[in-house]
Amino acid sequence: MSVTIKTADEIEKMRIAGKMAGEVLTMIGPHVKPGISTDELNSICHDYIVNELDAIPAPLNYRGFPRSICTSINHQVCHGIPSDKKLKNGDIINIDITVIKDGFHGDTSKMFQVGKPSIQGQRVSDISHTALWKAIEIVKPGTQLGDIGHIIQEYVEGQNCSVVREYCGHGIGQNFHEDPQVLHYGKPETGLVLQEGMTFTIEPMVNVGKRQVKLLKDNWTVVTKDHSLSAQWEHTILVTSDGFEVLTLREEEM
Repeated sequence: MSVTIKTADEIEKMRIAGKMAGEVLTMIGPHVKPGISTDELNSICHDYIVNELDAIPAPLNYRGFPRSICTSINHQVCHGIPSDKKLKNGDIINIDITVIKDGFHGDTSKMFQVGKPSIQGQRVSDISHTALWKAIEIVKPGTQLGDIGHIIQEYVEGQNCSVVREYCGHGIGQNFHEDPQVLHYGKPETGLVLQEGMTFTIEPMVNVGKRQVKLLKDNWTVVTKDHSLSAQWEHTILVTSDGFEVLTLREEEM
């Protein structure tokens, strides 16, 4: 496993890319309402990334992915492809944004409630969000990747939900996906030891039902096998000398 330790100059570029990714999620929020299609959300985000931020939408043409953002609705776990499908009242949707600026990536996602949320939709979204922050808060030099996976798994399963195991967080920098893989389940005091200068995503996928998932015929969209609701939140994290910095933090979270 070759994990890249970022230089001060590289970290500054990642701060800029991360901030931009967060700004896209803030910008798109007011547009997420019943009646809009995910293709329309994609177009709005694409135009904003390219024309307002002078950046590149990383998903577009990445390994053949056909859109600039990922939109995963209800029982879709991740990597949903924007389409003419219109959002309806009560839907939950994850919007996943990755931008490239000056050669570096910022990657983040957020759950949105469409109209009036269902109790179950709000609950699974909240559980995923809490799990993400429980994991972020233990990031520091000396923490091990198994500690991150364990704290997420223990919390989520304690809420009678399940953690998706087939997809995980990842190192990030000049490459969209780098070492290490950041699993959202695991045993404490196992795995890679975190060091200052590492950058990676944490992005727990939480299902209301069972953890098993399947890949649809489009070869991108992942759904829960039992059609239960799924939620995911994601941030890009920097390991600092004494803790962490969330590079994709939005103003609403400060």
